[in-house]
Amino acid sequence: MSELHVVATIAVKPGTEAEVGAALRTLVTATQAEEGCNYYEAFESASTPGTFVTVERWRSQADLDAHMASPHVAAALGGQEANFVEVKIHPLTAL
Repeated sequence: MSELHVVATIAVKPGTEAEVGAALRTLVTATQAEEGCNYYEAFESASTPGTFVTVERWRSQADLDAHMASPHVAAALGGQEANFVEVKIHPLTAL
């Protein structure tokens, strides 16, 4: 079975970048320790400030599902919804 690759984009309201960035840094640390997480990093776009991108590799869909339901996702992002303009999660397939 091959890895599941995922990219997520989070566009935030102007002025909330520091707060959302801090929440994402906390999320990265907790996520990297998860069973089934092969790679997880978060970035802010250099070309579109206020847009954050996570680059992820998971052992399986079940591991990604467990991540999305984890307490640390809720803790890190639960209070941030009001700051979000748009969130898109992109599971990827190889060409």
